[in-house]
Amino acid sequence: MIHFLQRLSQAFLHAIFPPKCLICSSYYAWQPSAGKLGSDLISDSTAPYFCESCRTGLIPIASPFCSKCGLPFVSREGDSHTCYECLLELQKRAHSPSRQSGTAGLASESKNDKIPYSRRFPVPLERDCRELQKKHFRMARAFGVYDGSLMEAIHLLKYGKKTFLSRPLSILARKTFFQFWDVDAIDLLVPVPLHIKRLRERGFNQAHLLIRRWAKQEHIPCDGLTLFRTRWTEPQTTLSRTDRQKNIKGAFSLRRPENIKGHRILLVDDVYTTGATVNECARVLMEAGAEFVDVLTLARAV
Repeated sequence: MIHFLQRLSQAFLHAIFPPKCLICSSYYAWQPSAGKLGSDLISDSTAPYFCESCRTGLIPIASPFCSKCGLPFVSREGDSHTCYECLLELQKRAHSPSRQSGTAGLASESKNDKIPYSRRFPVPLERDCRELQKKHFRMARAFGVYDGSLMEAIHLLKYGKKTFLSRPLSILARKTFFQFWDVDAIDLLVPVPLHIKRLRERGFNQAHLLIRRWAKQEHIPCDGLTLFRTRWTEPQTTLSRTDRQKNIKGAFSLRRPENIKGHRILLVDDVYTTGATVNECARVLMEAGAEFVDVLTLARAV
């Protein structure tokens, strides 16, 4: 009876004061679900914040995608496997003079063992691999494609300082976390840090906003202080892949490396574009003795 009255009062309030979409600012009709969430968990969980049109503009990343970097494949058939670029990186490492194991490591890391070796690498090694950087993280996963409503929401949060968007976006980040990880599998959440100058200008770190609520609810430690930026860098959005790698190289350090040693780290950021930023962070964390570094981002550029 109490739940019925609560739903009735909510329906009455929404009839008089319809919700306003946090992305497009349009008013829309929405009735709270009477029972369990429906089959579309994304739509159900974001319905109190986004209109139907903007919810439709969210494009979740679903299998098949790269098992290493999380890049979704154009073909929607088949299982997730290692993408061409990650295979090239593995080939580059296999051909490195310092690597003595030949192609055995490649075979064990790739899930494409049935694909002929020549078809995995149809383009000469020297042309494709010169600018490839070793990926220091174990795997990267993202909620959705960096486009449409998700891109607009992230831009409004970061550049429009619409911090109220952190609530629905953190719901999507939480959903992605539980899709790929267990609470017991991660020791520490680490948001990618901003430079102190940018943090003062913006007033917040969007990566930290994406995790602070549910990290506390799930009792997962979150450390936003140990990893920090050592210098100012140009915005990555204006740079090419090669320039991004050069721009971010050596831009991170650790205040207390002992906080990282032996821990299973989940590095969190808002967008994975080329992976240069999260990869540099992962390198610093791994050199400090982390057991592994995984990456969770809200969006993935494709």
